[in-house]
Amino acid sequence: MSNSLIKKNITFVITTFKSRNTIFECLDSLEPECKKIIIENSNDINLMKEIQDRYQNLSYHIMPNNYGYGKANNFGIQISVTDYIFILNPDTKFDKISFNRFIGILNNKDFSIAAPTEINEIEKINFEKNDLMNVNTVKGFAMLLRKSDFKNFFDENIFLYLEEIDLCLNAKKNKNKIYLVNVPIVHIGAASHGNKEDFEMEKSRNWHWMWSTFYFNRKHYGYLYSFLITFPKFISSFLKFILYKITNNHNKKFYYKMRFLGLLNSYLLKKSTYRPYVNKN
Repeated sequence: MSNSLIKKNITFVITTFKSRNTIFECLDSLEPECKKIIIENSNDINLMKEIQDRYQNLSYHIMPNNYGYGKANNFGIQISVTDYIFILNPDTKFDKISFNRFIGILNNKDFSIAAPTEINEIEKINFEKNDLMNVNTVKGFAMLLRKSDFKNFFDENIFLYLEEIDLCLNAKKNKNKIYLVNVPIVHIGAASHGNKEDFEMEKSRNWHWMWSTFYFNRKHYGYLYSFLITFPKFISSFLKFILYKITNNHNKKFYYKMRFLGLLNSYLLKKSTYRPYVNKN
C-alpha cells in the first residue's frame, strides 16, 4: 500500500454556492498545511477576492455556470495534485486537533473512503471501543477519498443529492473499504449552499431531491423498481399541490409543485436541468 497519508498529501475540495455566511469559519478551522481548492458555483467574484487575500495554500476557481455539486467536485479533484482528496461542505468546521486525530487513525489503513462523524450523532453510534467502523455509505458533507482507487468520481448527471451515496455504492461494488471514523466534525446542515430559508433554494432542493431519488434508484435497480417506490410520492405531491393552491399557502404550493415536476422530469428521462434563480416555475 502506497500513498502516504500526511497533511501535505491531502487537498480539501470545497464547492460553494452563496456560501458567504459559512465559508470563512470553515476555512479558519482547517489545517494550514493542507491544500485547499474552492470551486465557486454562484459567480461571487468579491468572495473570491476576500478569500484569496485572507488565506494561503489555496486556489479559487469560479465556474462559468452553476454545474452542481458533483461536477464542481470532480473539477476540483481533477486539478488536484495530492493522492488524497477531502470533500468538504462550506457549512462544516473541522478543528485541527480532530483532523490530526482523524488522519492518525487512518494512517496505514486500507480504505477508499473515510469520514468523520457528525458531532451531534457521535454519542448515538456504537463504535465498540474501536475508532473505525466498516460501513456501506457515509454522508457527503465530509469525506476523504483515496484518488488511486477510483476511475470515476461523482456522477455528473446528478446536480444535487445522493451523489455521495452513488459514489459509495460504486466503491462497494469494487470491493473497496469505507470507514466511519470516531472523530467529531461540526456540520450546520442545510446551510452549505445558500440560506436554508431562501425560497428559491428551497424550491430547488425539493425539485432535485425527487429527481435524484428516481434517477439513483433507476441507475442501480432499474426503472420499474424506482417507479414503484416513488409513485406514491408523485401522487402525494400532486394532491398536496392542489390542496395548498386551494388554501392559498404560497410556499408549500410551490414546494410540492417542485417535487411533482422533479419526479415527472425524471420519469420522462429528462436531464436534471432545474437551476435556482434561473428557472421560474
